[in-house]
Amino acid sequence: MWCHDIGREQAANKPLLKTVFQVMMRLFSPRKTTLLFVIRDKTKTPLEVLEPILREDIQKIWDSVPKPPKYKVTPLSDFFNVEITALSSYEEKEELFKEQVAFLRQRFFHSIVPGGLAGDRRAVVPASGFPFSIQQIWKIIKENKDLDLPAHKVMVATVRCEEIAKEKVDHLTNDEDWHELEKEVQSGPIPGFGKKLSTILDTYFSSYDMEVVYFEESVRTKKRQQMVTESLNLVYPAYKAMVEHIHSKSLKRFKKELEEAVKNGEGFAFALRQYTESCMAEFDQGCSDAKIEQASWDPSKSREKLKQEIDAYATSLCATQLSEIRSKSEAQLTKALAEAVSSFLESASPDTWPSIRKLLKNETEIAVLNFKSAIAGFEIDDETSNELVESLKDYGRSVVEKKAREEAGQVLIRMKDRFSIVFSHDNESMPRVWNGKVDIRAITKDARSASLKLLAVMAALRLDEKPDNIEATLSSALTDGIGATGSLLEGSSSSSVNPLVSNTWEGVSPSDVLITPVQCKSLWRQFKSETEFTVGQALAAQEANRRSESWLPPPWVIVALVVLGFNEFMALLRNPIYIGVIFVLYLLGKALFVQLDIPGEFRHGFELLEIIYSNSSLWEHEKCYCILWFPS
Repeated sequence: MWCHDIGREQAANKPLLKTVFQVMMRLFSPRKTTLLFVIRDKTKTPLEVLEPILREDIQKIWDSVPKPPKYKVTPLSDFFNVEITALSSYEEKEELFKEQVAFLRQRFFHSIVPGGLAGDRRAVVPASGFPFSIQQIWKIIKENKDLDLPAHKVMVATVRCEEIAKEKVDHLTNDEDWHELEKEVQSGPIPGFGKKLSTILDTYFSSYDMEVVYFEESVRTKKRQQMVTESLNLVYPAYKAMVEHIHSKSLKRFKKELEEAVKNGEGFAFALRQYTESCMAEFDQGCSDAKIEQASWDPSKSREKLKQEIDAYATSLCATQLSEIRSKSEAQLTKALAEAVSSFLESASPDTWPSIRKLLKNETEIAVLNFKSAIAGFEIDDETSNELVESLKDYGRSVVEKKAREEAGQVLIRMKDRFSIVFSHDNESMPRVWNGKVDIRAITKDARSASLKLLAVMAALRLDEKPDNIEATLSSALTDGIGATGSLLEGSSSSSVNPLVSNTWEGVSPSDVLITPVQCKSLWRQFKSETEFTVGQALAAQEANRRSESWLPPPWVIVALVVLGFNEFMALLRNPIYIGVIFVLYLLGKALFVQLDIPGEFRHGFELLEIIYSNSSLWEHEKCYCILWFPS
């Protein structure tokens, strides 16, 4: 081998040496065969440096060769005796080269001497048996087909076809039309992509076929397949990009058309089927247009991915549309129920909960009908449809429950408003005048009874038409009569069982309780304390009216005036002029009295005095500072 080929794969014939090792182990038993490596044109590098490198490569080849089981651990030295020599350059050192060649020739002449090239001499045969030994060796070699050398034309075809194929691939790689097509496909789909690329490939494949037509068919076919495979690997990224563009375009079109169909009110399921088929047909047509004649690439994986993305988007859009329809139905149901339920609860009449139940039933039925009509185009299965309908019904019930709980949180305000309306207005909704004929105790009882009924109505949800005794329980526990001051007395503390010490009502589910019995008792106590002042005002006003209506002094004052004023009366009779003067003064005083509404001003002053007197918080250190203001 040439000195500059040491360490190379093909130039140093490493594959050939590997084959020699394999054949020697398969055909012959271990015997010392000399492998003489002659290095041509040795450079300035000493042989002592080159020899270890070459021996190391030989050992690596031996270690990598598959060995029969019986030779797995057999060292290289059992089969071969490796020797390495070097020859100088013939051009530079001709004389030295000839001397080294002559010395090497003598080694071959005397190969059988001890230490010669012949090896260990273990398999030597006598001269008489040499022909037979040669025949047996040839027989073994002939029967082993692995040692057959290819025909000359096969070798030539292999080399030339490989060169031609490589040349065509290189030309394809540098083809301007191919580069332009590759660049365009990166930015978007190209009409007629498959036809254009197939034409480019066919140009080089046809050229290859024309140039190799006279070579061995099996060789040219094999090399053509290799060339086609390499060329297709080169153009596959562009084909893949084209398929991805078709995939993206089809998916975008599907999304756009389906969204427009939904906005225009078309049936979702019908539109989904229609545009899915249209999208898949467009994809198939695009892939057919992008198909390369020389390749058998299958876009089925991309098609399957497109179908999965279409299904996923359709599922998402369906869920979104159903959610919007449901939200719309819930909003309509909330609008129909919330204000009406609040109005019913404010009225707190015996028909409050029956009216709410009827309202809930009617509005829910209307909402369900509208909802079913809206989702008809989705072609949902019965089970899912029933679940959505039940969810909508539950939502309507939750709206009522939420509103009821909101109103229950303001029950004290509602009770005071109800008390104020009943207490301050008569049956004709006219403001009451607290004169002496009005029975304030009876009015107070009626007003607080109305407030108690409102509390009973607000105490629990009654959406299931189950009977309860909440009102009777509250009436028996909280209204056991009217006290001397007109206030209602709480139930007797001597009762053996107090129904208002529990957190639940008898016959009412805990989830339906809005106000517990304990809370009712606390609310009633607070309600009474906050309405006592109103009752006290009414009583004070009534007392003031009674006093203002009685203008005559007491009888004893009249008798005292008659007895003590007899002399003055006789004096008037004797002097009639005094009578005229007194009459004129009387008329003048009467005019001023009526003009200034003196009785009304006094009545207001006495009422304010009575109110201040009734409120003991204004007394400080047994002194009361009262300011009576009489407007002019």
